[in-house]
Amino acid sequence: MSTPQHTILAVDDEPHMRRLLEISLRQAGYRALSAGNGREALEIIQQQQIDLVVSDLHMPGMSGLQLLEAIRKQYERLPFIMVTAQGEIKTAVEAMKLGASDYILRPFELETLEIAIQKALAVNRIQLENAFLKETSQPAVTGLIGNSAPMQSLKQMIQQVAPERATVFIVGETGTGKELVAKALHDASPRKSELFVAVNCAAIPVDILESELFGHEKGAFTGAVKERVGKFELANGGTLFLDEITEMPIQLQSKLLRVLQENIVEKLGGNRQIALDVRVVAATNRDPLQAVKEGKLREDVYYRLNVIQLQIPPLRERGEDVGLLADYFLGKRQSQLSESARLSLQHYRWPGNVRELENILERAAILAGSQTIQLQHLPADIAQQLAPVTAESSSTASADSSDLSIPRATETIERRLILQALDACQGNKTKAAKLLEISERSLWNKLNQYGLR
Repeated sequence: MSTPQHTILAVDDEPHMRRLLEISLRQAGYRALSAGNGREALEIIQQQQIDLVVSDLHMPGMSGLQLLEAIRKQYERLPFIMVTAQGEIKTAVEAMKLGASDYILRPFELETLEIAIQKALAVNRIQLENAFLKETSQPAVTGLIGNSAPMQSLKQMIQQVAPERATVFIVGETGTGKELVAKALHDASPRKSELFVAVNCAAIPVDILESELFGHEKGAFTGAVKERVGKFELANGGTLFLDEITEMPIQLQSKLLRVLQENIVEKLGGNRQIALDVRVVAATNRDPLQAVKEGKLREDVYYRLNVIQLQIPPLRERGEDVGLLADYFLGKRQSQLSESARLSLQHYRWPGNVRELENILERAAILAGSQTIQLQHLPADIAQQLAPVTAESSSTASADSSDLSIPRATETIERRLILQALDACQGNKTKAAKLLEISERSLWNKLNQYGLR
């Protein structure tokens, strides 16, 4: 993974010193710019993306302290290193109070300057990340749960594409865990030590979304009282996840396309170009091609995002994973499922997918209290799937021949007795077979016959 060069601005009124700093910074791997005074420095900062300023204290017209004050009014987070003479420690301390990242004393070794720059850039990045993490504090992601064939295929695909920089389009129904898949992709990539930044395009008002993505300069619009770092810049070096991309306004998608094509972003109200190294992962719960036809998604944006497409299977297509997911969610609450409740969950269609399962289990655990979750603790439309036929339901049944079938009635009774026995034996098949007075092999055959395995 390549990292964009940091741009350092050296400010000094002595041409020889400016030239020396430029050469030294370039040899250290930075992009170096220089200014002969404070006002020239401010013009450069307003026109270009500057990552750090190194300035002399004594300059005609505008001193280093005055330059620092002017920068802090507009750019609160821009790292600033002050260069002072040996007898000016008090002034250096004053510079630190005004927001300087560090100071170094003349004469200095170039290695000393480089160490100060590395430290200032690292601290600035940590502060930025900490501010983001405070805003988005949430439980840690534990990874993808499931051993079904569709999930194994998805995990394998994630491992294959994770090392690449190519954009990824995740398609899946609501509640299938698109953000979890995007996070798993990030965690398996070389970018895992950098930020994973998620933006829900459907949850942010249209007039705020542009600033949220690209950032804005102070005074860019009414209410922009200070500079804002956009999510693209925040995710630099890491991964940006754009959830529900088809809900992004079409006019904003054109600006997104330019960023994706050029790997450069400009803040609202500014003209400084910020170089990006961001892996973009987008997601939608719609059919993306249908969204293109309906005018919800620009065709050129779709093809730019859809370099690699990951399809998340709905929960109804991986019923064998329901038990694993249920155990994971209930493990947090130290609750357990009865065998009949577990089987009823596995046979439900789950229109709301994993999110619906989590919500239902939370409700069931509350209703069950310290007891094992039984069928009666589940919503009726789930519990009734395996509920026995009662006398009342039999008396109100239609006169259709299938309702009067003795073999079908026998199957219903057998199914009910097997579930009751499994509940009584906590799922132990050997004990349940003894309780039912049949062989364990016969029990397994019945489980297969009724789809209860």
